[in-house]
Amino acid sequence: MNAPIDYIEFKATDLEKTKRFYGQTFGWTFTDYGPTYTSFAESGVAGGFELTHDPITNGALIVLYFKNLIEIRDKVIAAGGSITKEIFEFPGGKRFHFTDPSGNELAIWSE
Repeated sequence: MNAPIDYIEFKATDLEKTKRFYGQTFGWTFTDYGPTYTSFAESGVAGGFELTHDPITNGALIVLYFKNLIEIRDKVIAAGGSITKEIFEFPGGKRFHFTDPSGNELAIWSE
């Protein structure tokens, strides 16, 4: 692989809410680097969240994997996420889309 994805960076309108959401839902851990940045670990890929006061527009859809879509969908909702596309089938599996408390849209898929 010539250029593997090494780091994913998101914007966040509220770092504490964002950390709580990803920590509760997916078990990610965080290291704060001042009041406007936190990095995350235990996600399979390193990344971080940068505080912003501007509207967030995603340029890429990050897709996560989870074996039980119903279970993780319920956890997303319980932690404050919003479902933007209910579970649907595609060749090779099923997935749904959601937004986190800052408005970042992601998807979760399973076979």
